[in-house]
Amino acid sequence: MKTKKAINLNLSEQERKTLRSKRIKLSSLINFATDELEQLLDVSKNRAREISALIEFQQIPSIGIRFAEDLIFLGYYSLNQLKTKNGAELTDIYEKKKGYKTDPCVEDQFRLVVHFSRTQDFTKNWWDFTSERKKFRASFGYPKDRPQKSWTDLLG
Repeated sequence: MKTKKAINLNLSEQERKTLRSKRIKLSSLINFATDELEQLLDVSKNRAREISALIEFQQIPSIGIRFAEDLIFLGYYSLNQLKTKNGAELTDIYEKKKGYKTDPCVEDQFRLVVHFSRTQDFTKNWWDFTSERKKFRASFGYPKDRPQKSWTDLLG
């Protein structure tokens, strides 16, 4: 069963001001198409597309704004674009693009997003894919050109 989930969009002060002036609640933005968001918020097509993607991705259980932003970082703006993807491959691409190894739970989130894009299964969370990831990586490992630096090295 789908539950209503709070979303975070990191809207600019001007975008928030526009919503307030039009008496539109943040939670109702899910009801607007990308072109409507563009006009409603008086933003560029690209920004409207980004806001729409942030809304859509955060509808997935246990996926928040940071991971939604990571999907956009990889160039994805809809669940439909992820239906034919593979969580392990997305992780490998993500790590190469970031330049460091990520926390293993990031791969679990990629696996969840791909699963959700295919099934619309609201009963799964990212941690439900941990054993699948561990089994896959035990059998196939990681790419030889995986970054050497770890995300923990960035902590200071």
